[in-house]
Amino acid sequence: MAAPAATAESRHQDGPAAYGAKIAAERAAKKGIDWQDCPADWALEKPIQCGYVTVPLDYTKPGGRQIKLAVDRIGATGTPGERQGALVYNPGGPGGSGLAFPRRVTTKNAIWAETAKAYDFVGFDPRGVGRSTPISCVDPQEFVKAPKADPVPDSEADKRAQRKLAAEYADGCKERSGWMLPHMTTPNTARDLDVIRAALGEQKLNYVGVSYGTYLGAVYGTLFPTHVRRMVVDSVVNPSKEKIWYQANLDQDVAFETRFTDWLEWVAKNDAAFHIGKTTAEVRAQWNTLRAAAKKNPLGGVVGPEELLGVFQSAAYYDSAWVSTATLWSKYLAGETQPLIDAGSPDLSDTAGNIKSENGNAVYTAVECTDAKWPTNWRTWDRDTTRLHRDHPFLTWSNTWMNLPCATWGVKQQTPVEVKTGKGLPPVLITQSTRDAATPYAGAVELHQRFKGSRLITERDAGSHGITNLVNPCVNDRVKDYLLTGALDRTDVTCAPHATPKP
Repeated sequence: MAAPAATAESRHQDGPAAYGAKIAAERAAKKGIDWQDCPADWALEKPIQCGYVTVPLDYTKPGGRQIKLAVDRIGATGTPGERQGALVYNPGGPGGSGLAFPRRVTTKNAIWAETAKAYDFVGFDPRGVGRSTPISCVDPQEFVKAPKADPVPDSEADKRAQRKLAAEYADGCKERSGWMLPHMTTPNTARDLDVIRAALGEQKLNYVGVSYGTYLGAVYGTLFPTHVRRMVVDSVVNPSKEKIWYQANLDQDVAFETRFTDWLEWVAKNDAAFHIGKTTAEVRAQWNTLRAAAKKNPLGGVVGPEELLGVFQSAAYYDSAWVSTATLWSKYLAGETQPLIDAGSPDLSDTAGNIKSENGNAVYTAVECTDAKWPTNWRTWDRDTTRLHRDHPFLTWSNTWMNLPCATWGVKQQTPVEVKTGKGLPPVLITQSTRDAATPYAGAVELHQRFKGSRLITERDAGSHGITNLVNPCVNDRVKDYLLTGALDRTDVTCAPHATPKP
């Protein structure tokens, strides 16, 4: 029997894959989701329910191989009259699990407590993540072994060693998960999101995406503009094709240095509490001393410079980590070394049956490497990293080694979607702090320009990543009102920063 013709809209958007997504969504709408109590090993308590949605591995072949995506939900807490449908959440990554989202109904956060009355909270593991046909690139126990080499090279030999590790990692991805890799893309995850929408019985999608979840939302809004009801994107990945993904990571290196310096200044201002240094220069010198000590003799035998970066990077991501990170450091300098060692030590429970950091890193690498073309010439990477490292040493070399598998990636790299306003896309709400390290502010401005009719809420002089989870009524009230009523300010809004942490 001949297949029904693709609509003009689907052909225009992205050809055969759009038609495949339509077929898969229609199938999912008929089938629905068989909600059950969550499996014990998912550690999701009642009344959260779990289920699976089946999607095509390859949307150009909707009748071909299928994969399963894990989803969960908690019902709206309000009256039947208050209910507005399902609200689907993605926390970022690529590689983050959204399955914890239904727990937010119990938080005191001003946004979630209110919106829980109107929406079922729905989380999911994107393709390749956690419970959704997980991928792997290396044995999990090998992945967490510590200490790793210092990411900042002292010689060409150091660079050659790191390049070898990156190429081996790319080979490992292909060897262990090669059948999935060509299909591990943001557009495919956006199509999965539309199938989940259909399986939930929703005509239109209500969506909150944070960090990488903003890029997923931007691609979804481009491919499925008429399927969006409400969309909040928080801490925005720059959706420009020129930025995805090589340049975006270089931009990140600069922003991380800026935000790390903000924290060092704060530590110096609070020297009475931490006794690390009275000036930013003194605190930075202590950081360099600590780093050098960990390089010479890894702390506790396992915490070298790379593991140390894992601890201190959280302070550049979230100011909610400012006090705890400074406290670990302060205790270490006072002779109480174990808390910092514990914080930087590898999690040896990361095994194949307990999918965590190895799987998250595999998905991050697979999506970023497959989404877009990367430089294949090492001289380009070396030149750009060396130049940036001079003034932005905090993260630059570490970030390069993390992304270098993309230079020798074993499957065809795609061309990113041209993110733009499709006909019928409703106004999207964008939230962003000006000093965000992981997703620099320019990304929010870029998406705002591309999505006509969108509104941008800027939190000035602040730098936390993911501002919808913070206490700032200027931000919280607007996000809540938008999700509950669709209301938006007539113009963009700039908010004062949320409260700076106190020791």
